[in-house]
Amino acid sequence: MTFNVDMPAAARRHLLAADTLLSSPRGDVAGYLYGIAAECAIKAMMIEAGLRPSSQPRREDPFFVHFPELRTMIRDKLQGRRGTPLITYIKNDAFMNNWSTRMRYSHGRDIRPQWISAWAEQARQAVASIGT
Repeated sequence: MTFNVDMPAAARRHLLAADTLLSSPRGDVAGYLYGIAAECAIKAMMIEAGLRPSSQPRREDPFFVHFPELRTMIRDKLQGRRGTPLITYIKNDAFMNNWSTRMRYSHGRDIRPQWISAWAEQARQAVASIGT
């Protein structure tokens, strides 16, 4: 089945799910979802900045990679652009620091509460920046 891509809606949906799980015993899963929400928000801002998925293999297209590689790939593509909210996030080395899709395979106890708190705030800010 094919699903229509709607990055802003996906960002908000994952943020809501993460916020719902944050105070549960599955805060580690909330942390993972905060990263997905932030990625969708960043990709929504990429579209707003005029970037589009390319015909390159998926591993070379920032629309199909995850943090931390996503930030590096976008930095390369945004050279010379100014003034978009996207740049603020991408140039911030603390943005989604320690987040990785590899955490989905972990026990969960390796995901530190202070990371989750930082990811929650960063994801909320990124989602709020869509369309600004």
